[in-house]
Amino acid sequence: MLDIKVTKTETPKQKPKKGEPLGFGKIFTDHMFIMDYTNGKGWHDARIEPFHNLSLSPAAMVFHYGQEMFEGLKAYVGKDGGIYTFRPDMNAKRTNNTNKRLCIPELPEEYFIEAIKALVTVEKDWVPADEGTSLYIRPFIIATDEYLGVKPSDTYKFMVILSPSGAYYESGINPVGIWIEDEYVRAVKGGMGFAKTGGNYACSLAGQVKAHDDGYSQVLWLDGVERKYIEEVGAMNIFFKINGKIVTPELSGSILPGVTRDSVITLCKSWGMEVEERKISIDEVAKAYKEGKLEEVFGTGTAAVISPVGKLRWQDDVMVINDNKIGEISQKIYDTVTGIQLGKKEDIFGWRYKISD
Repeated sequence: MLDIKVTKTETPKQKPKKGEPLGFGKIFTDHMFIMDYTNGKGWHDARIEPFHNLSLSPAAMVFHYGQEMFEGLKAYVGKDGGIYTFRPDMNAKRTNNTNKRLCIPELPEEYFIEAIKALVTVEKDWVPADEGTSLYIRPFIIATDEYLGVKPSDTYKFMVILSPSGAYYESGINPVGIWIEDEYVRAVKGGMGFAKTGGNYACSLAGQVKAHDDGYSQVLWLDGVERKYIEEVGAMNIFFKINGKIVTPELSGSILPGVTRDSVITLCKSWGMEVEERKISIDEVAKAYKEGKLEEVFGTGTAAVISPVGKLRWQDDVMVINDNKIGEISQKIYDTVTGIQLGKKEDIFGWRYKISD
């Protein structure tokens, strides 16, 4: 068990008022968690300190060689007034999958969860209670050695910061338009596509700018070799309901194994739906659309839970899905996942994790 030293701020910030717009990732709480790693010593000096800027050498390896990772999850006020999070064990496991790929030392899963529990407990008054709001949790690790040379760092920092965030959809769950990228690629098998690291997001920006310039909110990436198999949408996994079946790209090493993705697959199977995890080409999707069999399309991720897709743009064609309205299954999944998170629906899978009363 971690021995966490807690130093409270002497100048607490003013917390947002009830009903005040929060946005996403713009406001930060009073405290942060920090723990250091030194080669030969391991992880040490776990502490909670007032939120502050970091002091790093300009030669810190994170700046030059990109050795860093991050995760994302949320804390909620439950129906009983307690503070809960959702499947943190999955984020802890995914942290170490990313760490292995980036040659970052393994972080014991219990440390990951203890750090989050301790920090959120200190900051529990920051967890917003308005409908659709949550406390976004951002754990991350950076390489800190002062060294210009390509090798794994000998020192690291594991940190957690918190941000009270508003509803992802301010006016309800409205379908989004998706641009299917046909010029750039995001990842290939054997690369870092499955890892939660900043490089995957930096390389997606060029496609994202193209999509926004044409009026689309997200980018759907195709595989980097044949440029025809569907992979994922920006920061979300993607699902298709084709002729009654739920189809999603298989985890082949270039797709992030989303926690919400896994939850959706589990839920759909529990409802007796046929779910296929396999390769699916853009040509198959276009054919299903032309034949009237493409019934729903939706993305899944921590921030939005479910993001229904109303339009898919592929080259010169635009596919309008379900009359640009949220589908029945998309709505059911959203209601069920958020209901479990808030304690309004029975948690038969044991996904909720209580942080504090």
